[in-house]
Amino acid sequence: VTYQFAPSAMDVLVDRVQIQQVILNLVRNAIEAMNDQPRRDLVIQTAAEGTEMAVISVSDTGHGIDEAAAARLFQPFVTTKPQGMGVGLSISRTIVEAHGGRIWSEPNPEGGATFRFSVRRAPAEGADG
Repeated sequence: VTYQFAPSAMDVLVDRVQIQQVILNLVRNAIEAMNDQPRRDLVIQTAAEGTEMAVISVSDTGHGIDEAAAARLFQPFVTTKPQGMGVGLSISRTIVEAHGGRIWSEPNPEGGATFRFSVRRAPAEGADG
């Protein structure tokens, strides 16, 4: 597991428990995707996106997601797991959107998948507004 936290994206306006649930879901999915892979790298990262948003990324070197499944991943009851119920990513999307952000997936250039979501950054200390 590798962590890469950008200092400019540390302060965000979120319900801590809800966003922890999103991150936990993404990390669990990543770990499951890497179960039978010879290389298992998990990267959790934050980055600033402009002046108002932060992006949190969870990348794995698992089996990846085919394009047909990727288009429907965040819909309720859609899953790529044999034992999955298909609600984790749907709930995560609802939580992220309630925080004014968005969630998406993309192929990881290292193999596997990267899930990213955005949330609002807290105003800088002393900023007007």
